[in-house]
Amino acid sequence: MVHLSRIYTRTGDDGTTGLGDGSRRVKHDLRVAAYGTVDEASSALGVARVQPGLAPRLDEMLAAIQNDLFDVGSDLCVPGEAGEKLRILPLYVARLERWIDQENARLAPLDSFILPGGSAAAAHLHLARTITRRAERLVSELGAHEAAVNPEVLRYLNRLSDLLFVLARVANDDGKQDVLWRPGATRGGAP
Repeated sequence: MVHLSRIYTRTGDDGTTGLGDGSRRVKHDLRVAAYGTVDEASSALGVARVQPGLAPRLDEMLAAIQNDLFDVGSDLCVPGEAGEKLRILPLYVARLERWIDQENARLAPLDSFILPGGSAAAAHLHLARTITRRAERLVSELGAHEAAVNPEVLRYLNRLSDLLFVLARVANDDGKQDVLWRPGATRGGAP
């Protein structure tokens, strides 16, 4: 359980932050950027959750994902051996895959790429998807520099971005409101 009695500690005033293992890193450290971007993705999901017309089942999924993303951040902030620390396990990814299969089954196949848009909820889910992809890139880069990165974190973020794509389509009236890319449509000027 986490107990926060004070919000400011002044320990970061020197440009460093504490990791879960007690070590300190500069705030622009790749590990800090990775879990900070995961937090940003969770915030974007919070905005998506309050959009009008979001189906309750999608809101429940997104609430669970926001909780997962705190678990992902906890995993990332503890380099090295986990010991008793929280780690992302394959069951997290398996649940996302179940949701992808379940929700994608209701959608017509695509014959074009989709532009972020349609409903407000879908647009925010696309934004969360792209932030998740950035987090994935940062975790991938971190793994190339440090051996102490749980590979399940990368799998989770990869699958999450896939799920968010599917959920954006679902939020667009099961794809009926998707905004399709029309290659070269504006080449000759205004549409």
